[in-house]
Amino acid sequence: METNRYLTDFYERYDEDSRLAVRHGTVEFLTTMRYVEKYIKPGDRVLEIGAGTGRYSHALARQGYRVDAVELVEHNIEAFRRNALPGEDISVIQGNALDLSGFPDNRYDIVLLLGPLYHLYCTEDKRQAIREAIRVTRPGGVIFAAWVISDGCLLDEGFRRSNIDVAKYVRDGLLDGETFAAKSGPEDLFELVRKEDIDALMSDFPVIRLHYVAADGCALLLRDEIDAMDGETFQLFLNWHFFTCEREDLAGVTSHSLDVFRKLPGEGDPLPGGEHFDLQQRRDKL
Repeated sequence: METNRYLTDFYERYDEDSRLAVRHGTVEFLTTMRYVEKYIKPGDRVLEIGAGTGRYSHALARQGYRVDAVELVEHNIEAFRRNALPGEDISVIQGNALDLSGFPDNRYDIVLLLGPLYHLYCTEDKRQAIREAIRVTRPGGVIFAAWVISDGCLLDEGFRRSNIDVAKYVRDGLLDGETFAAKSGPEDLFELVRKEDIDALMSDFPVIRLHYVAADGCALLLRDEIDAMDGETFQLFLNWHFFTCEREDLAGVTSHSLDVFRKLPGEGDPLPGGEHFDLQQRRDKL
């Protein structure tokens, strides 16, 4: 894949660590880690694809897990290495999500794909990134894929904060004037999708969905209110968010979603816990 210069320029200036560290940004981080910790087990090996500056990789390495990471942008790799602490069992190499040929099949128990799908603009590239993530995951392993959701971003960036001119986006064809579905290209940086787009992409892969999560829910819409909360109120907000973040009626009211799925060992083969799923059952779960 030819390097996207818009993407490289953006991440050379952008402070990803700060995005996940401010209080309203921690909602996405804490939610994602909550689901990772639900499935990770002692001795599991982790791969993070598109690791950025390593917020998730380092958090897991500091819990004692072996973590390998791949990152496209050299600036992020330098920050990733600066963030490492003594004793972390962690490595990072430069690469991209579309070609993980340096990694063998069926190696990892936990695979994080928490950034690359934000920046892939055609269906085949998205499918290739998902295909590669599945390939390097062991049968029965769990993959965590993050997406940027168009409706949450439209509400926050457009109608609330006016960082984008919604009427101009409609005139320029970046938003459909009737459905408000988004269209993006490399110069727009972020690919915005809806859950039905994700469902369509995932329908033919050998996986079973475990969770579909509104990773930050309304946290960006309420960023000022959340940042002003005292600790007790923020914890109450988190408890509410954790309880509601898988509700179907709230799935689109988020800026980021987390799709959690397990790689099937093979059609009709047993999964951990003695369950068996065939292809139709898997589709019914999506």
